[in-house]
Amino acid sequence: MRQTRGLLTCIIAGLFQMITGERSAGLEAKGVKNMPPKEENKKTPIWRSRKFVPVILQIIFLAIIGLLLWILIQNTMTGLRRIGMSFGFDFLNARAGFNINEAMIEYSTSDPYVRAIMVGIVSTLRVSFFGIILATIIGVLVGIAKMSDNWLLSKVASVYIDIFRNTPLLLQIFVLNFAVFLPLPRIQEALSIGPFYLSNRGAVIPWATLHEGSALWALLLLVVIGAAIWVYKWQMKREVEEGKNTHPFLSAIGTFILLCGAAYLVTGEGPFQLTIPAHTGAAVTGGLSLSTPFLSVLVALTIFTSTYIAEIVRGGVQAVPKGQVEATKALGFRSATAMRLVIFPQAIRIIIPQMTSQYLNLIKNSSLAMAVGYQEIVGVGNTVINQSGRTLEVIVIMIAVYLFFSLTTSLFMNIFNKKFQLVER
Repeated sequence: MRQTRGLLTCIIAGLFQMITGERSAGLEAKGVKNMPPKEENKKTPIWRSRKFVPVILQIIFLAIIGLLLWILIQNTMTGLRRIGMSFGFDFLNARAGFNINEAMIEYSTSDPYVRAIMVGIVSTLRVSFFGIILATIIGVLVGIAKMSDNWLLSKVASVYIDIFRNTPLLLQIFVLNFAVFLPLPRIQEALSIGPFYLSNRGAVIPWATLHEGSALWALLLLVVIGAAIWVYKWQMKREVEEGKNTHPFLSAIGTFILLCGAAYLVTGEGPFQLTIPAHTGAAVTGGLSLSTPFLSVLVALTIFTSTYIAEIVRGGVQAVPKGQVEATKALGFRSATAMRLVIFPQAIRIIIPQMTSQYLNLIKNSSLAMAVGYQEIVGVGNTVINQSGRTLEVIVIMIAVYLFFSLTTSLFMNIFNKKFQLVER
């Protein structure tokens, strides 16, 4: 038995050796036998790291920019010391001593320079704000008119765009100031167009003044506007679901008028007092007076910018897929209804980014107002430079003002653009 067990053990050991030998040979033939043992993961050198290298490059770039700025500042300060000047804003507290014709806030010659600069900032904001509103309205209307099926309307819009877009803005300001407004009659023979008066001094228009109940009316108007918006959305929803023309816009306007009338009956007075200009023979009293330089700048900025906005609107509308237009025709929409409900809302997504650029251009182009004597920030700043000799400080202030206006406008337009962006599901 022991001999038999020993023999079986030898046979099994031999078979096992044969099997393992063949497997080793097969692995050796495939090149597996000589494979090196697995090594531990080596750490990537820090100078080859994909996370570390970009950070280092950005730090180096910022360091170079900072060094260049430091060299520029040091050279500037050295140059100022050589001519016996120092950098600082203490001069802003000194007496201005010059007059500003069209100040929107209280100002006198005894006020400091900082007050004069504030007047210039408000004047820049004034012409830019109203210019953006008017240019947007006119630009949208002209852009849609250019695509009209009416041949005459389309050609008039095209001529308007071609003329005013291809002429310099400064030239348009000069033409409006010296060839349109200044040749008007004197104030004694001012032209009357209803409640509006035109003369070589500018225009006088009806204007609203606030009273004690204006604050209450502001709250009431918020409620009324909210109710009108709700009615518009409700009627729009009915129009979409029922397929009937419920006139949502007219319903909203009617709601606004009815609620305003009810508020007037309750309060017994309006939200403001309207002052109508009156010609006394030697002057025009009441209303709001707009100077000739302001009108020249405002009208030129409005016309010039509206031509670019018109082309932006046209391009945005034409970028809407033709299938959308054909769908509105198949559903029986009128052209105006299709434009208002289907086409233009889709075009806004394309229009807004380019409109932002035009708004920023309008704000910066308002600096040309000094050419006709409208005292905005650049005009006031030049006067301050001539009197104080602080060129660098005033230029820094002007740059900061335009930068603030531009960044604020971009912020609001980006928020508006984000609201209309398509959200992917």
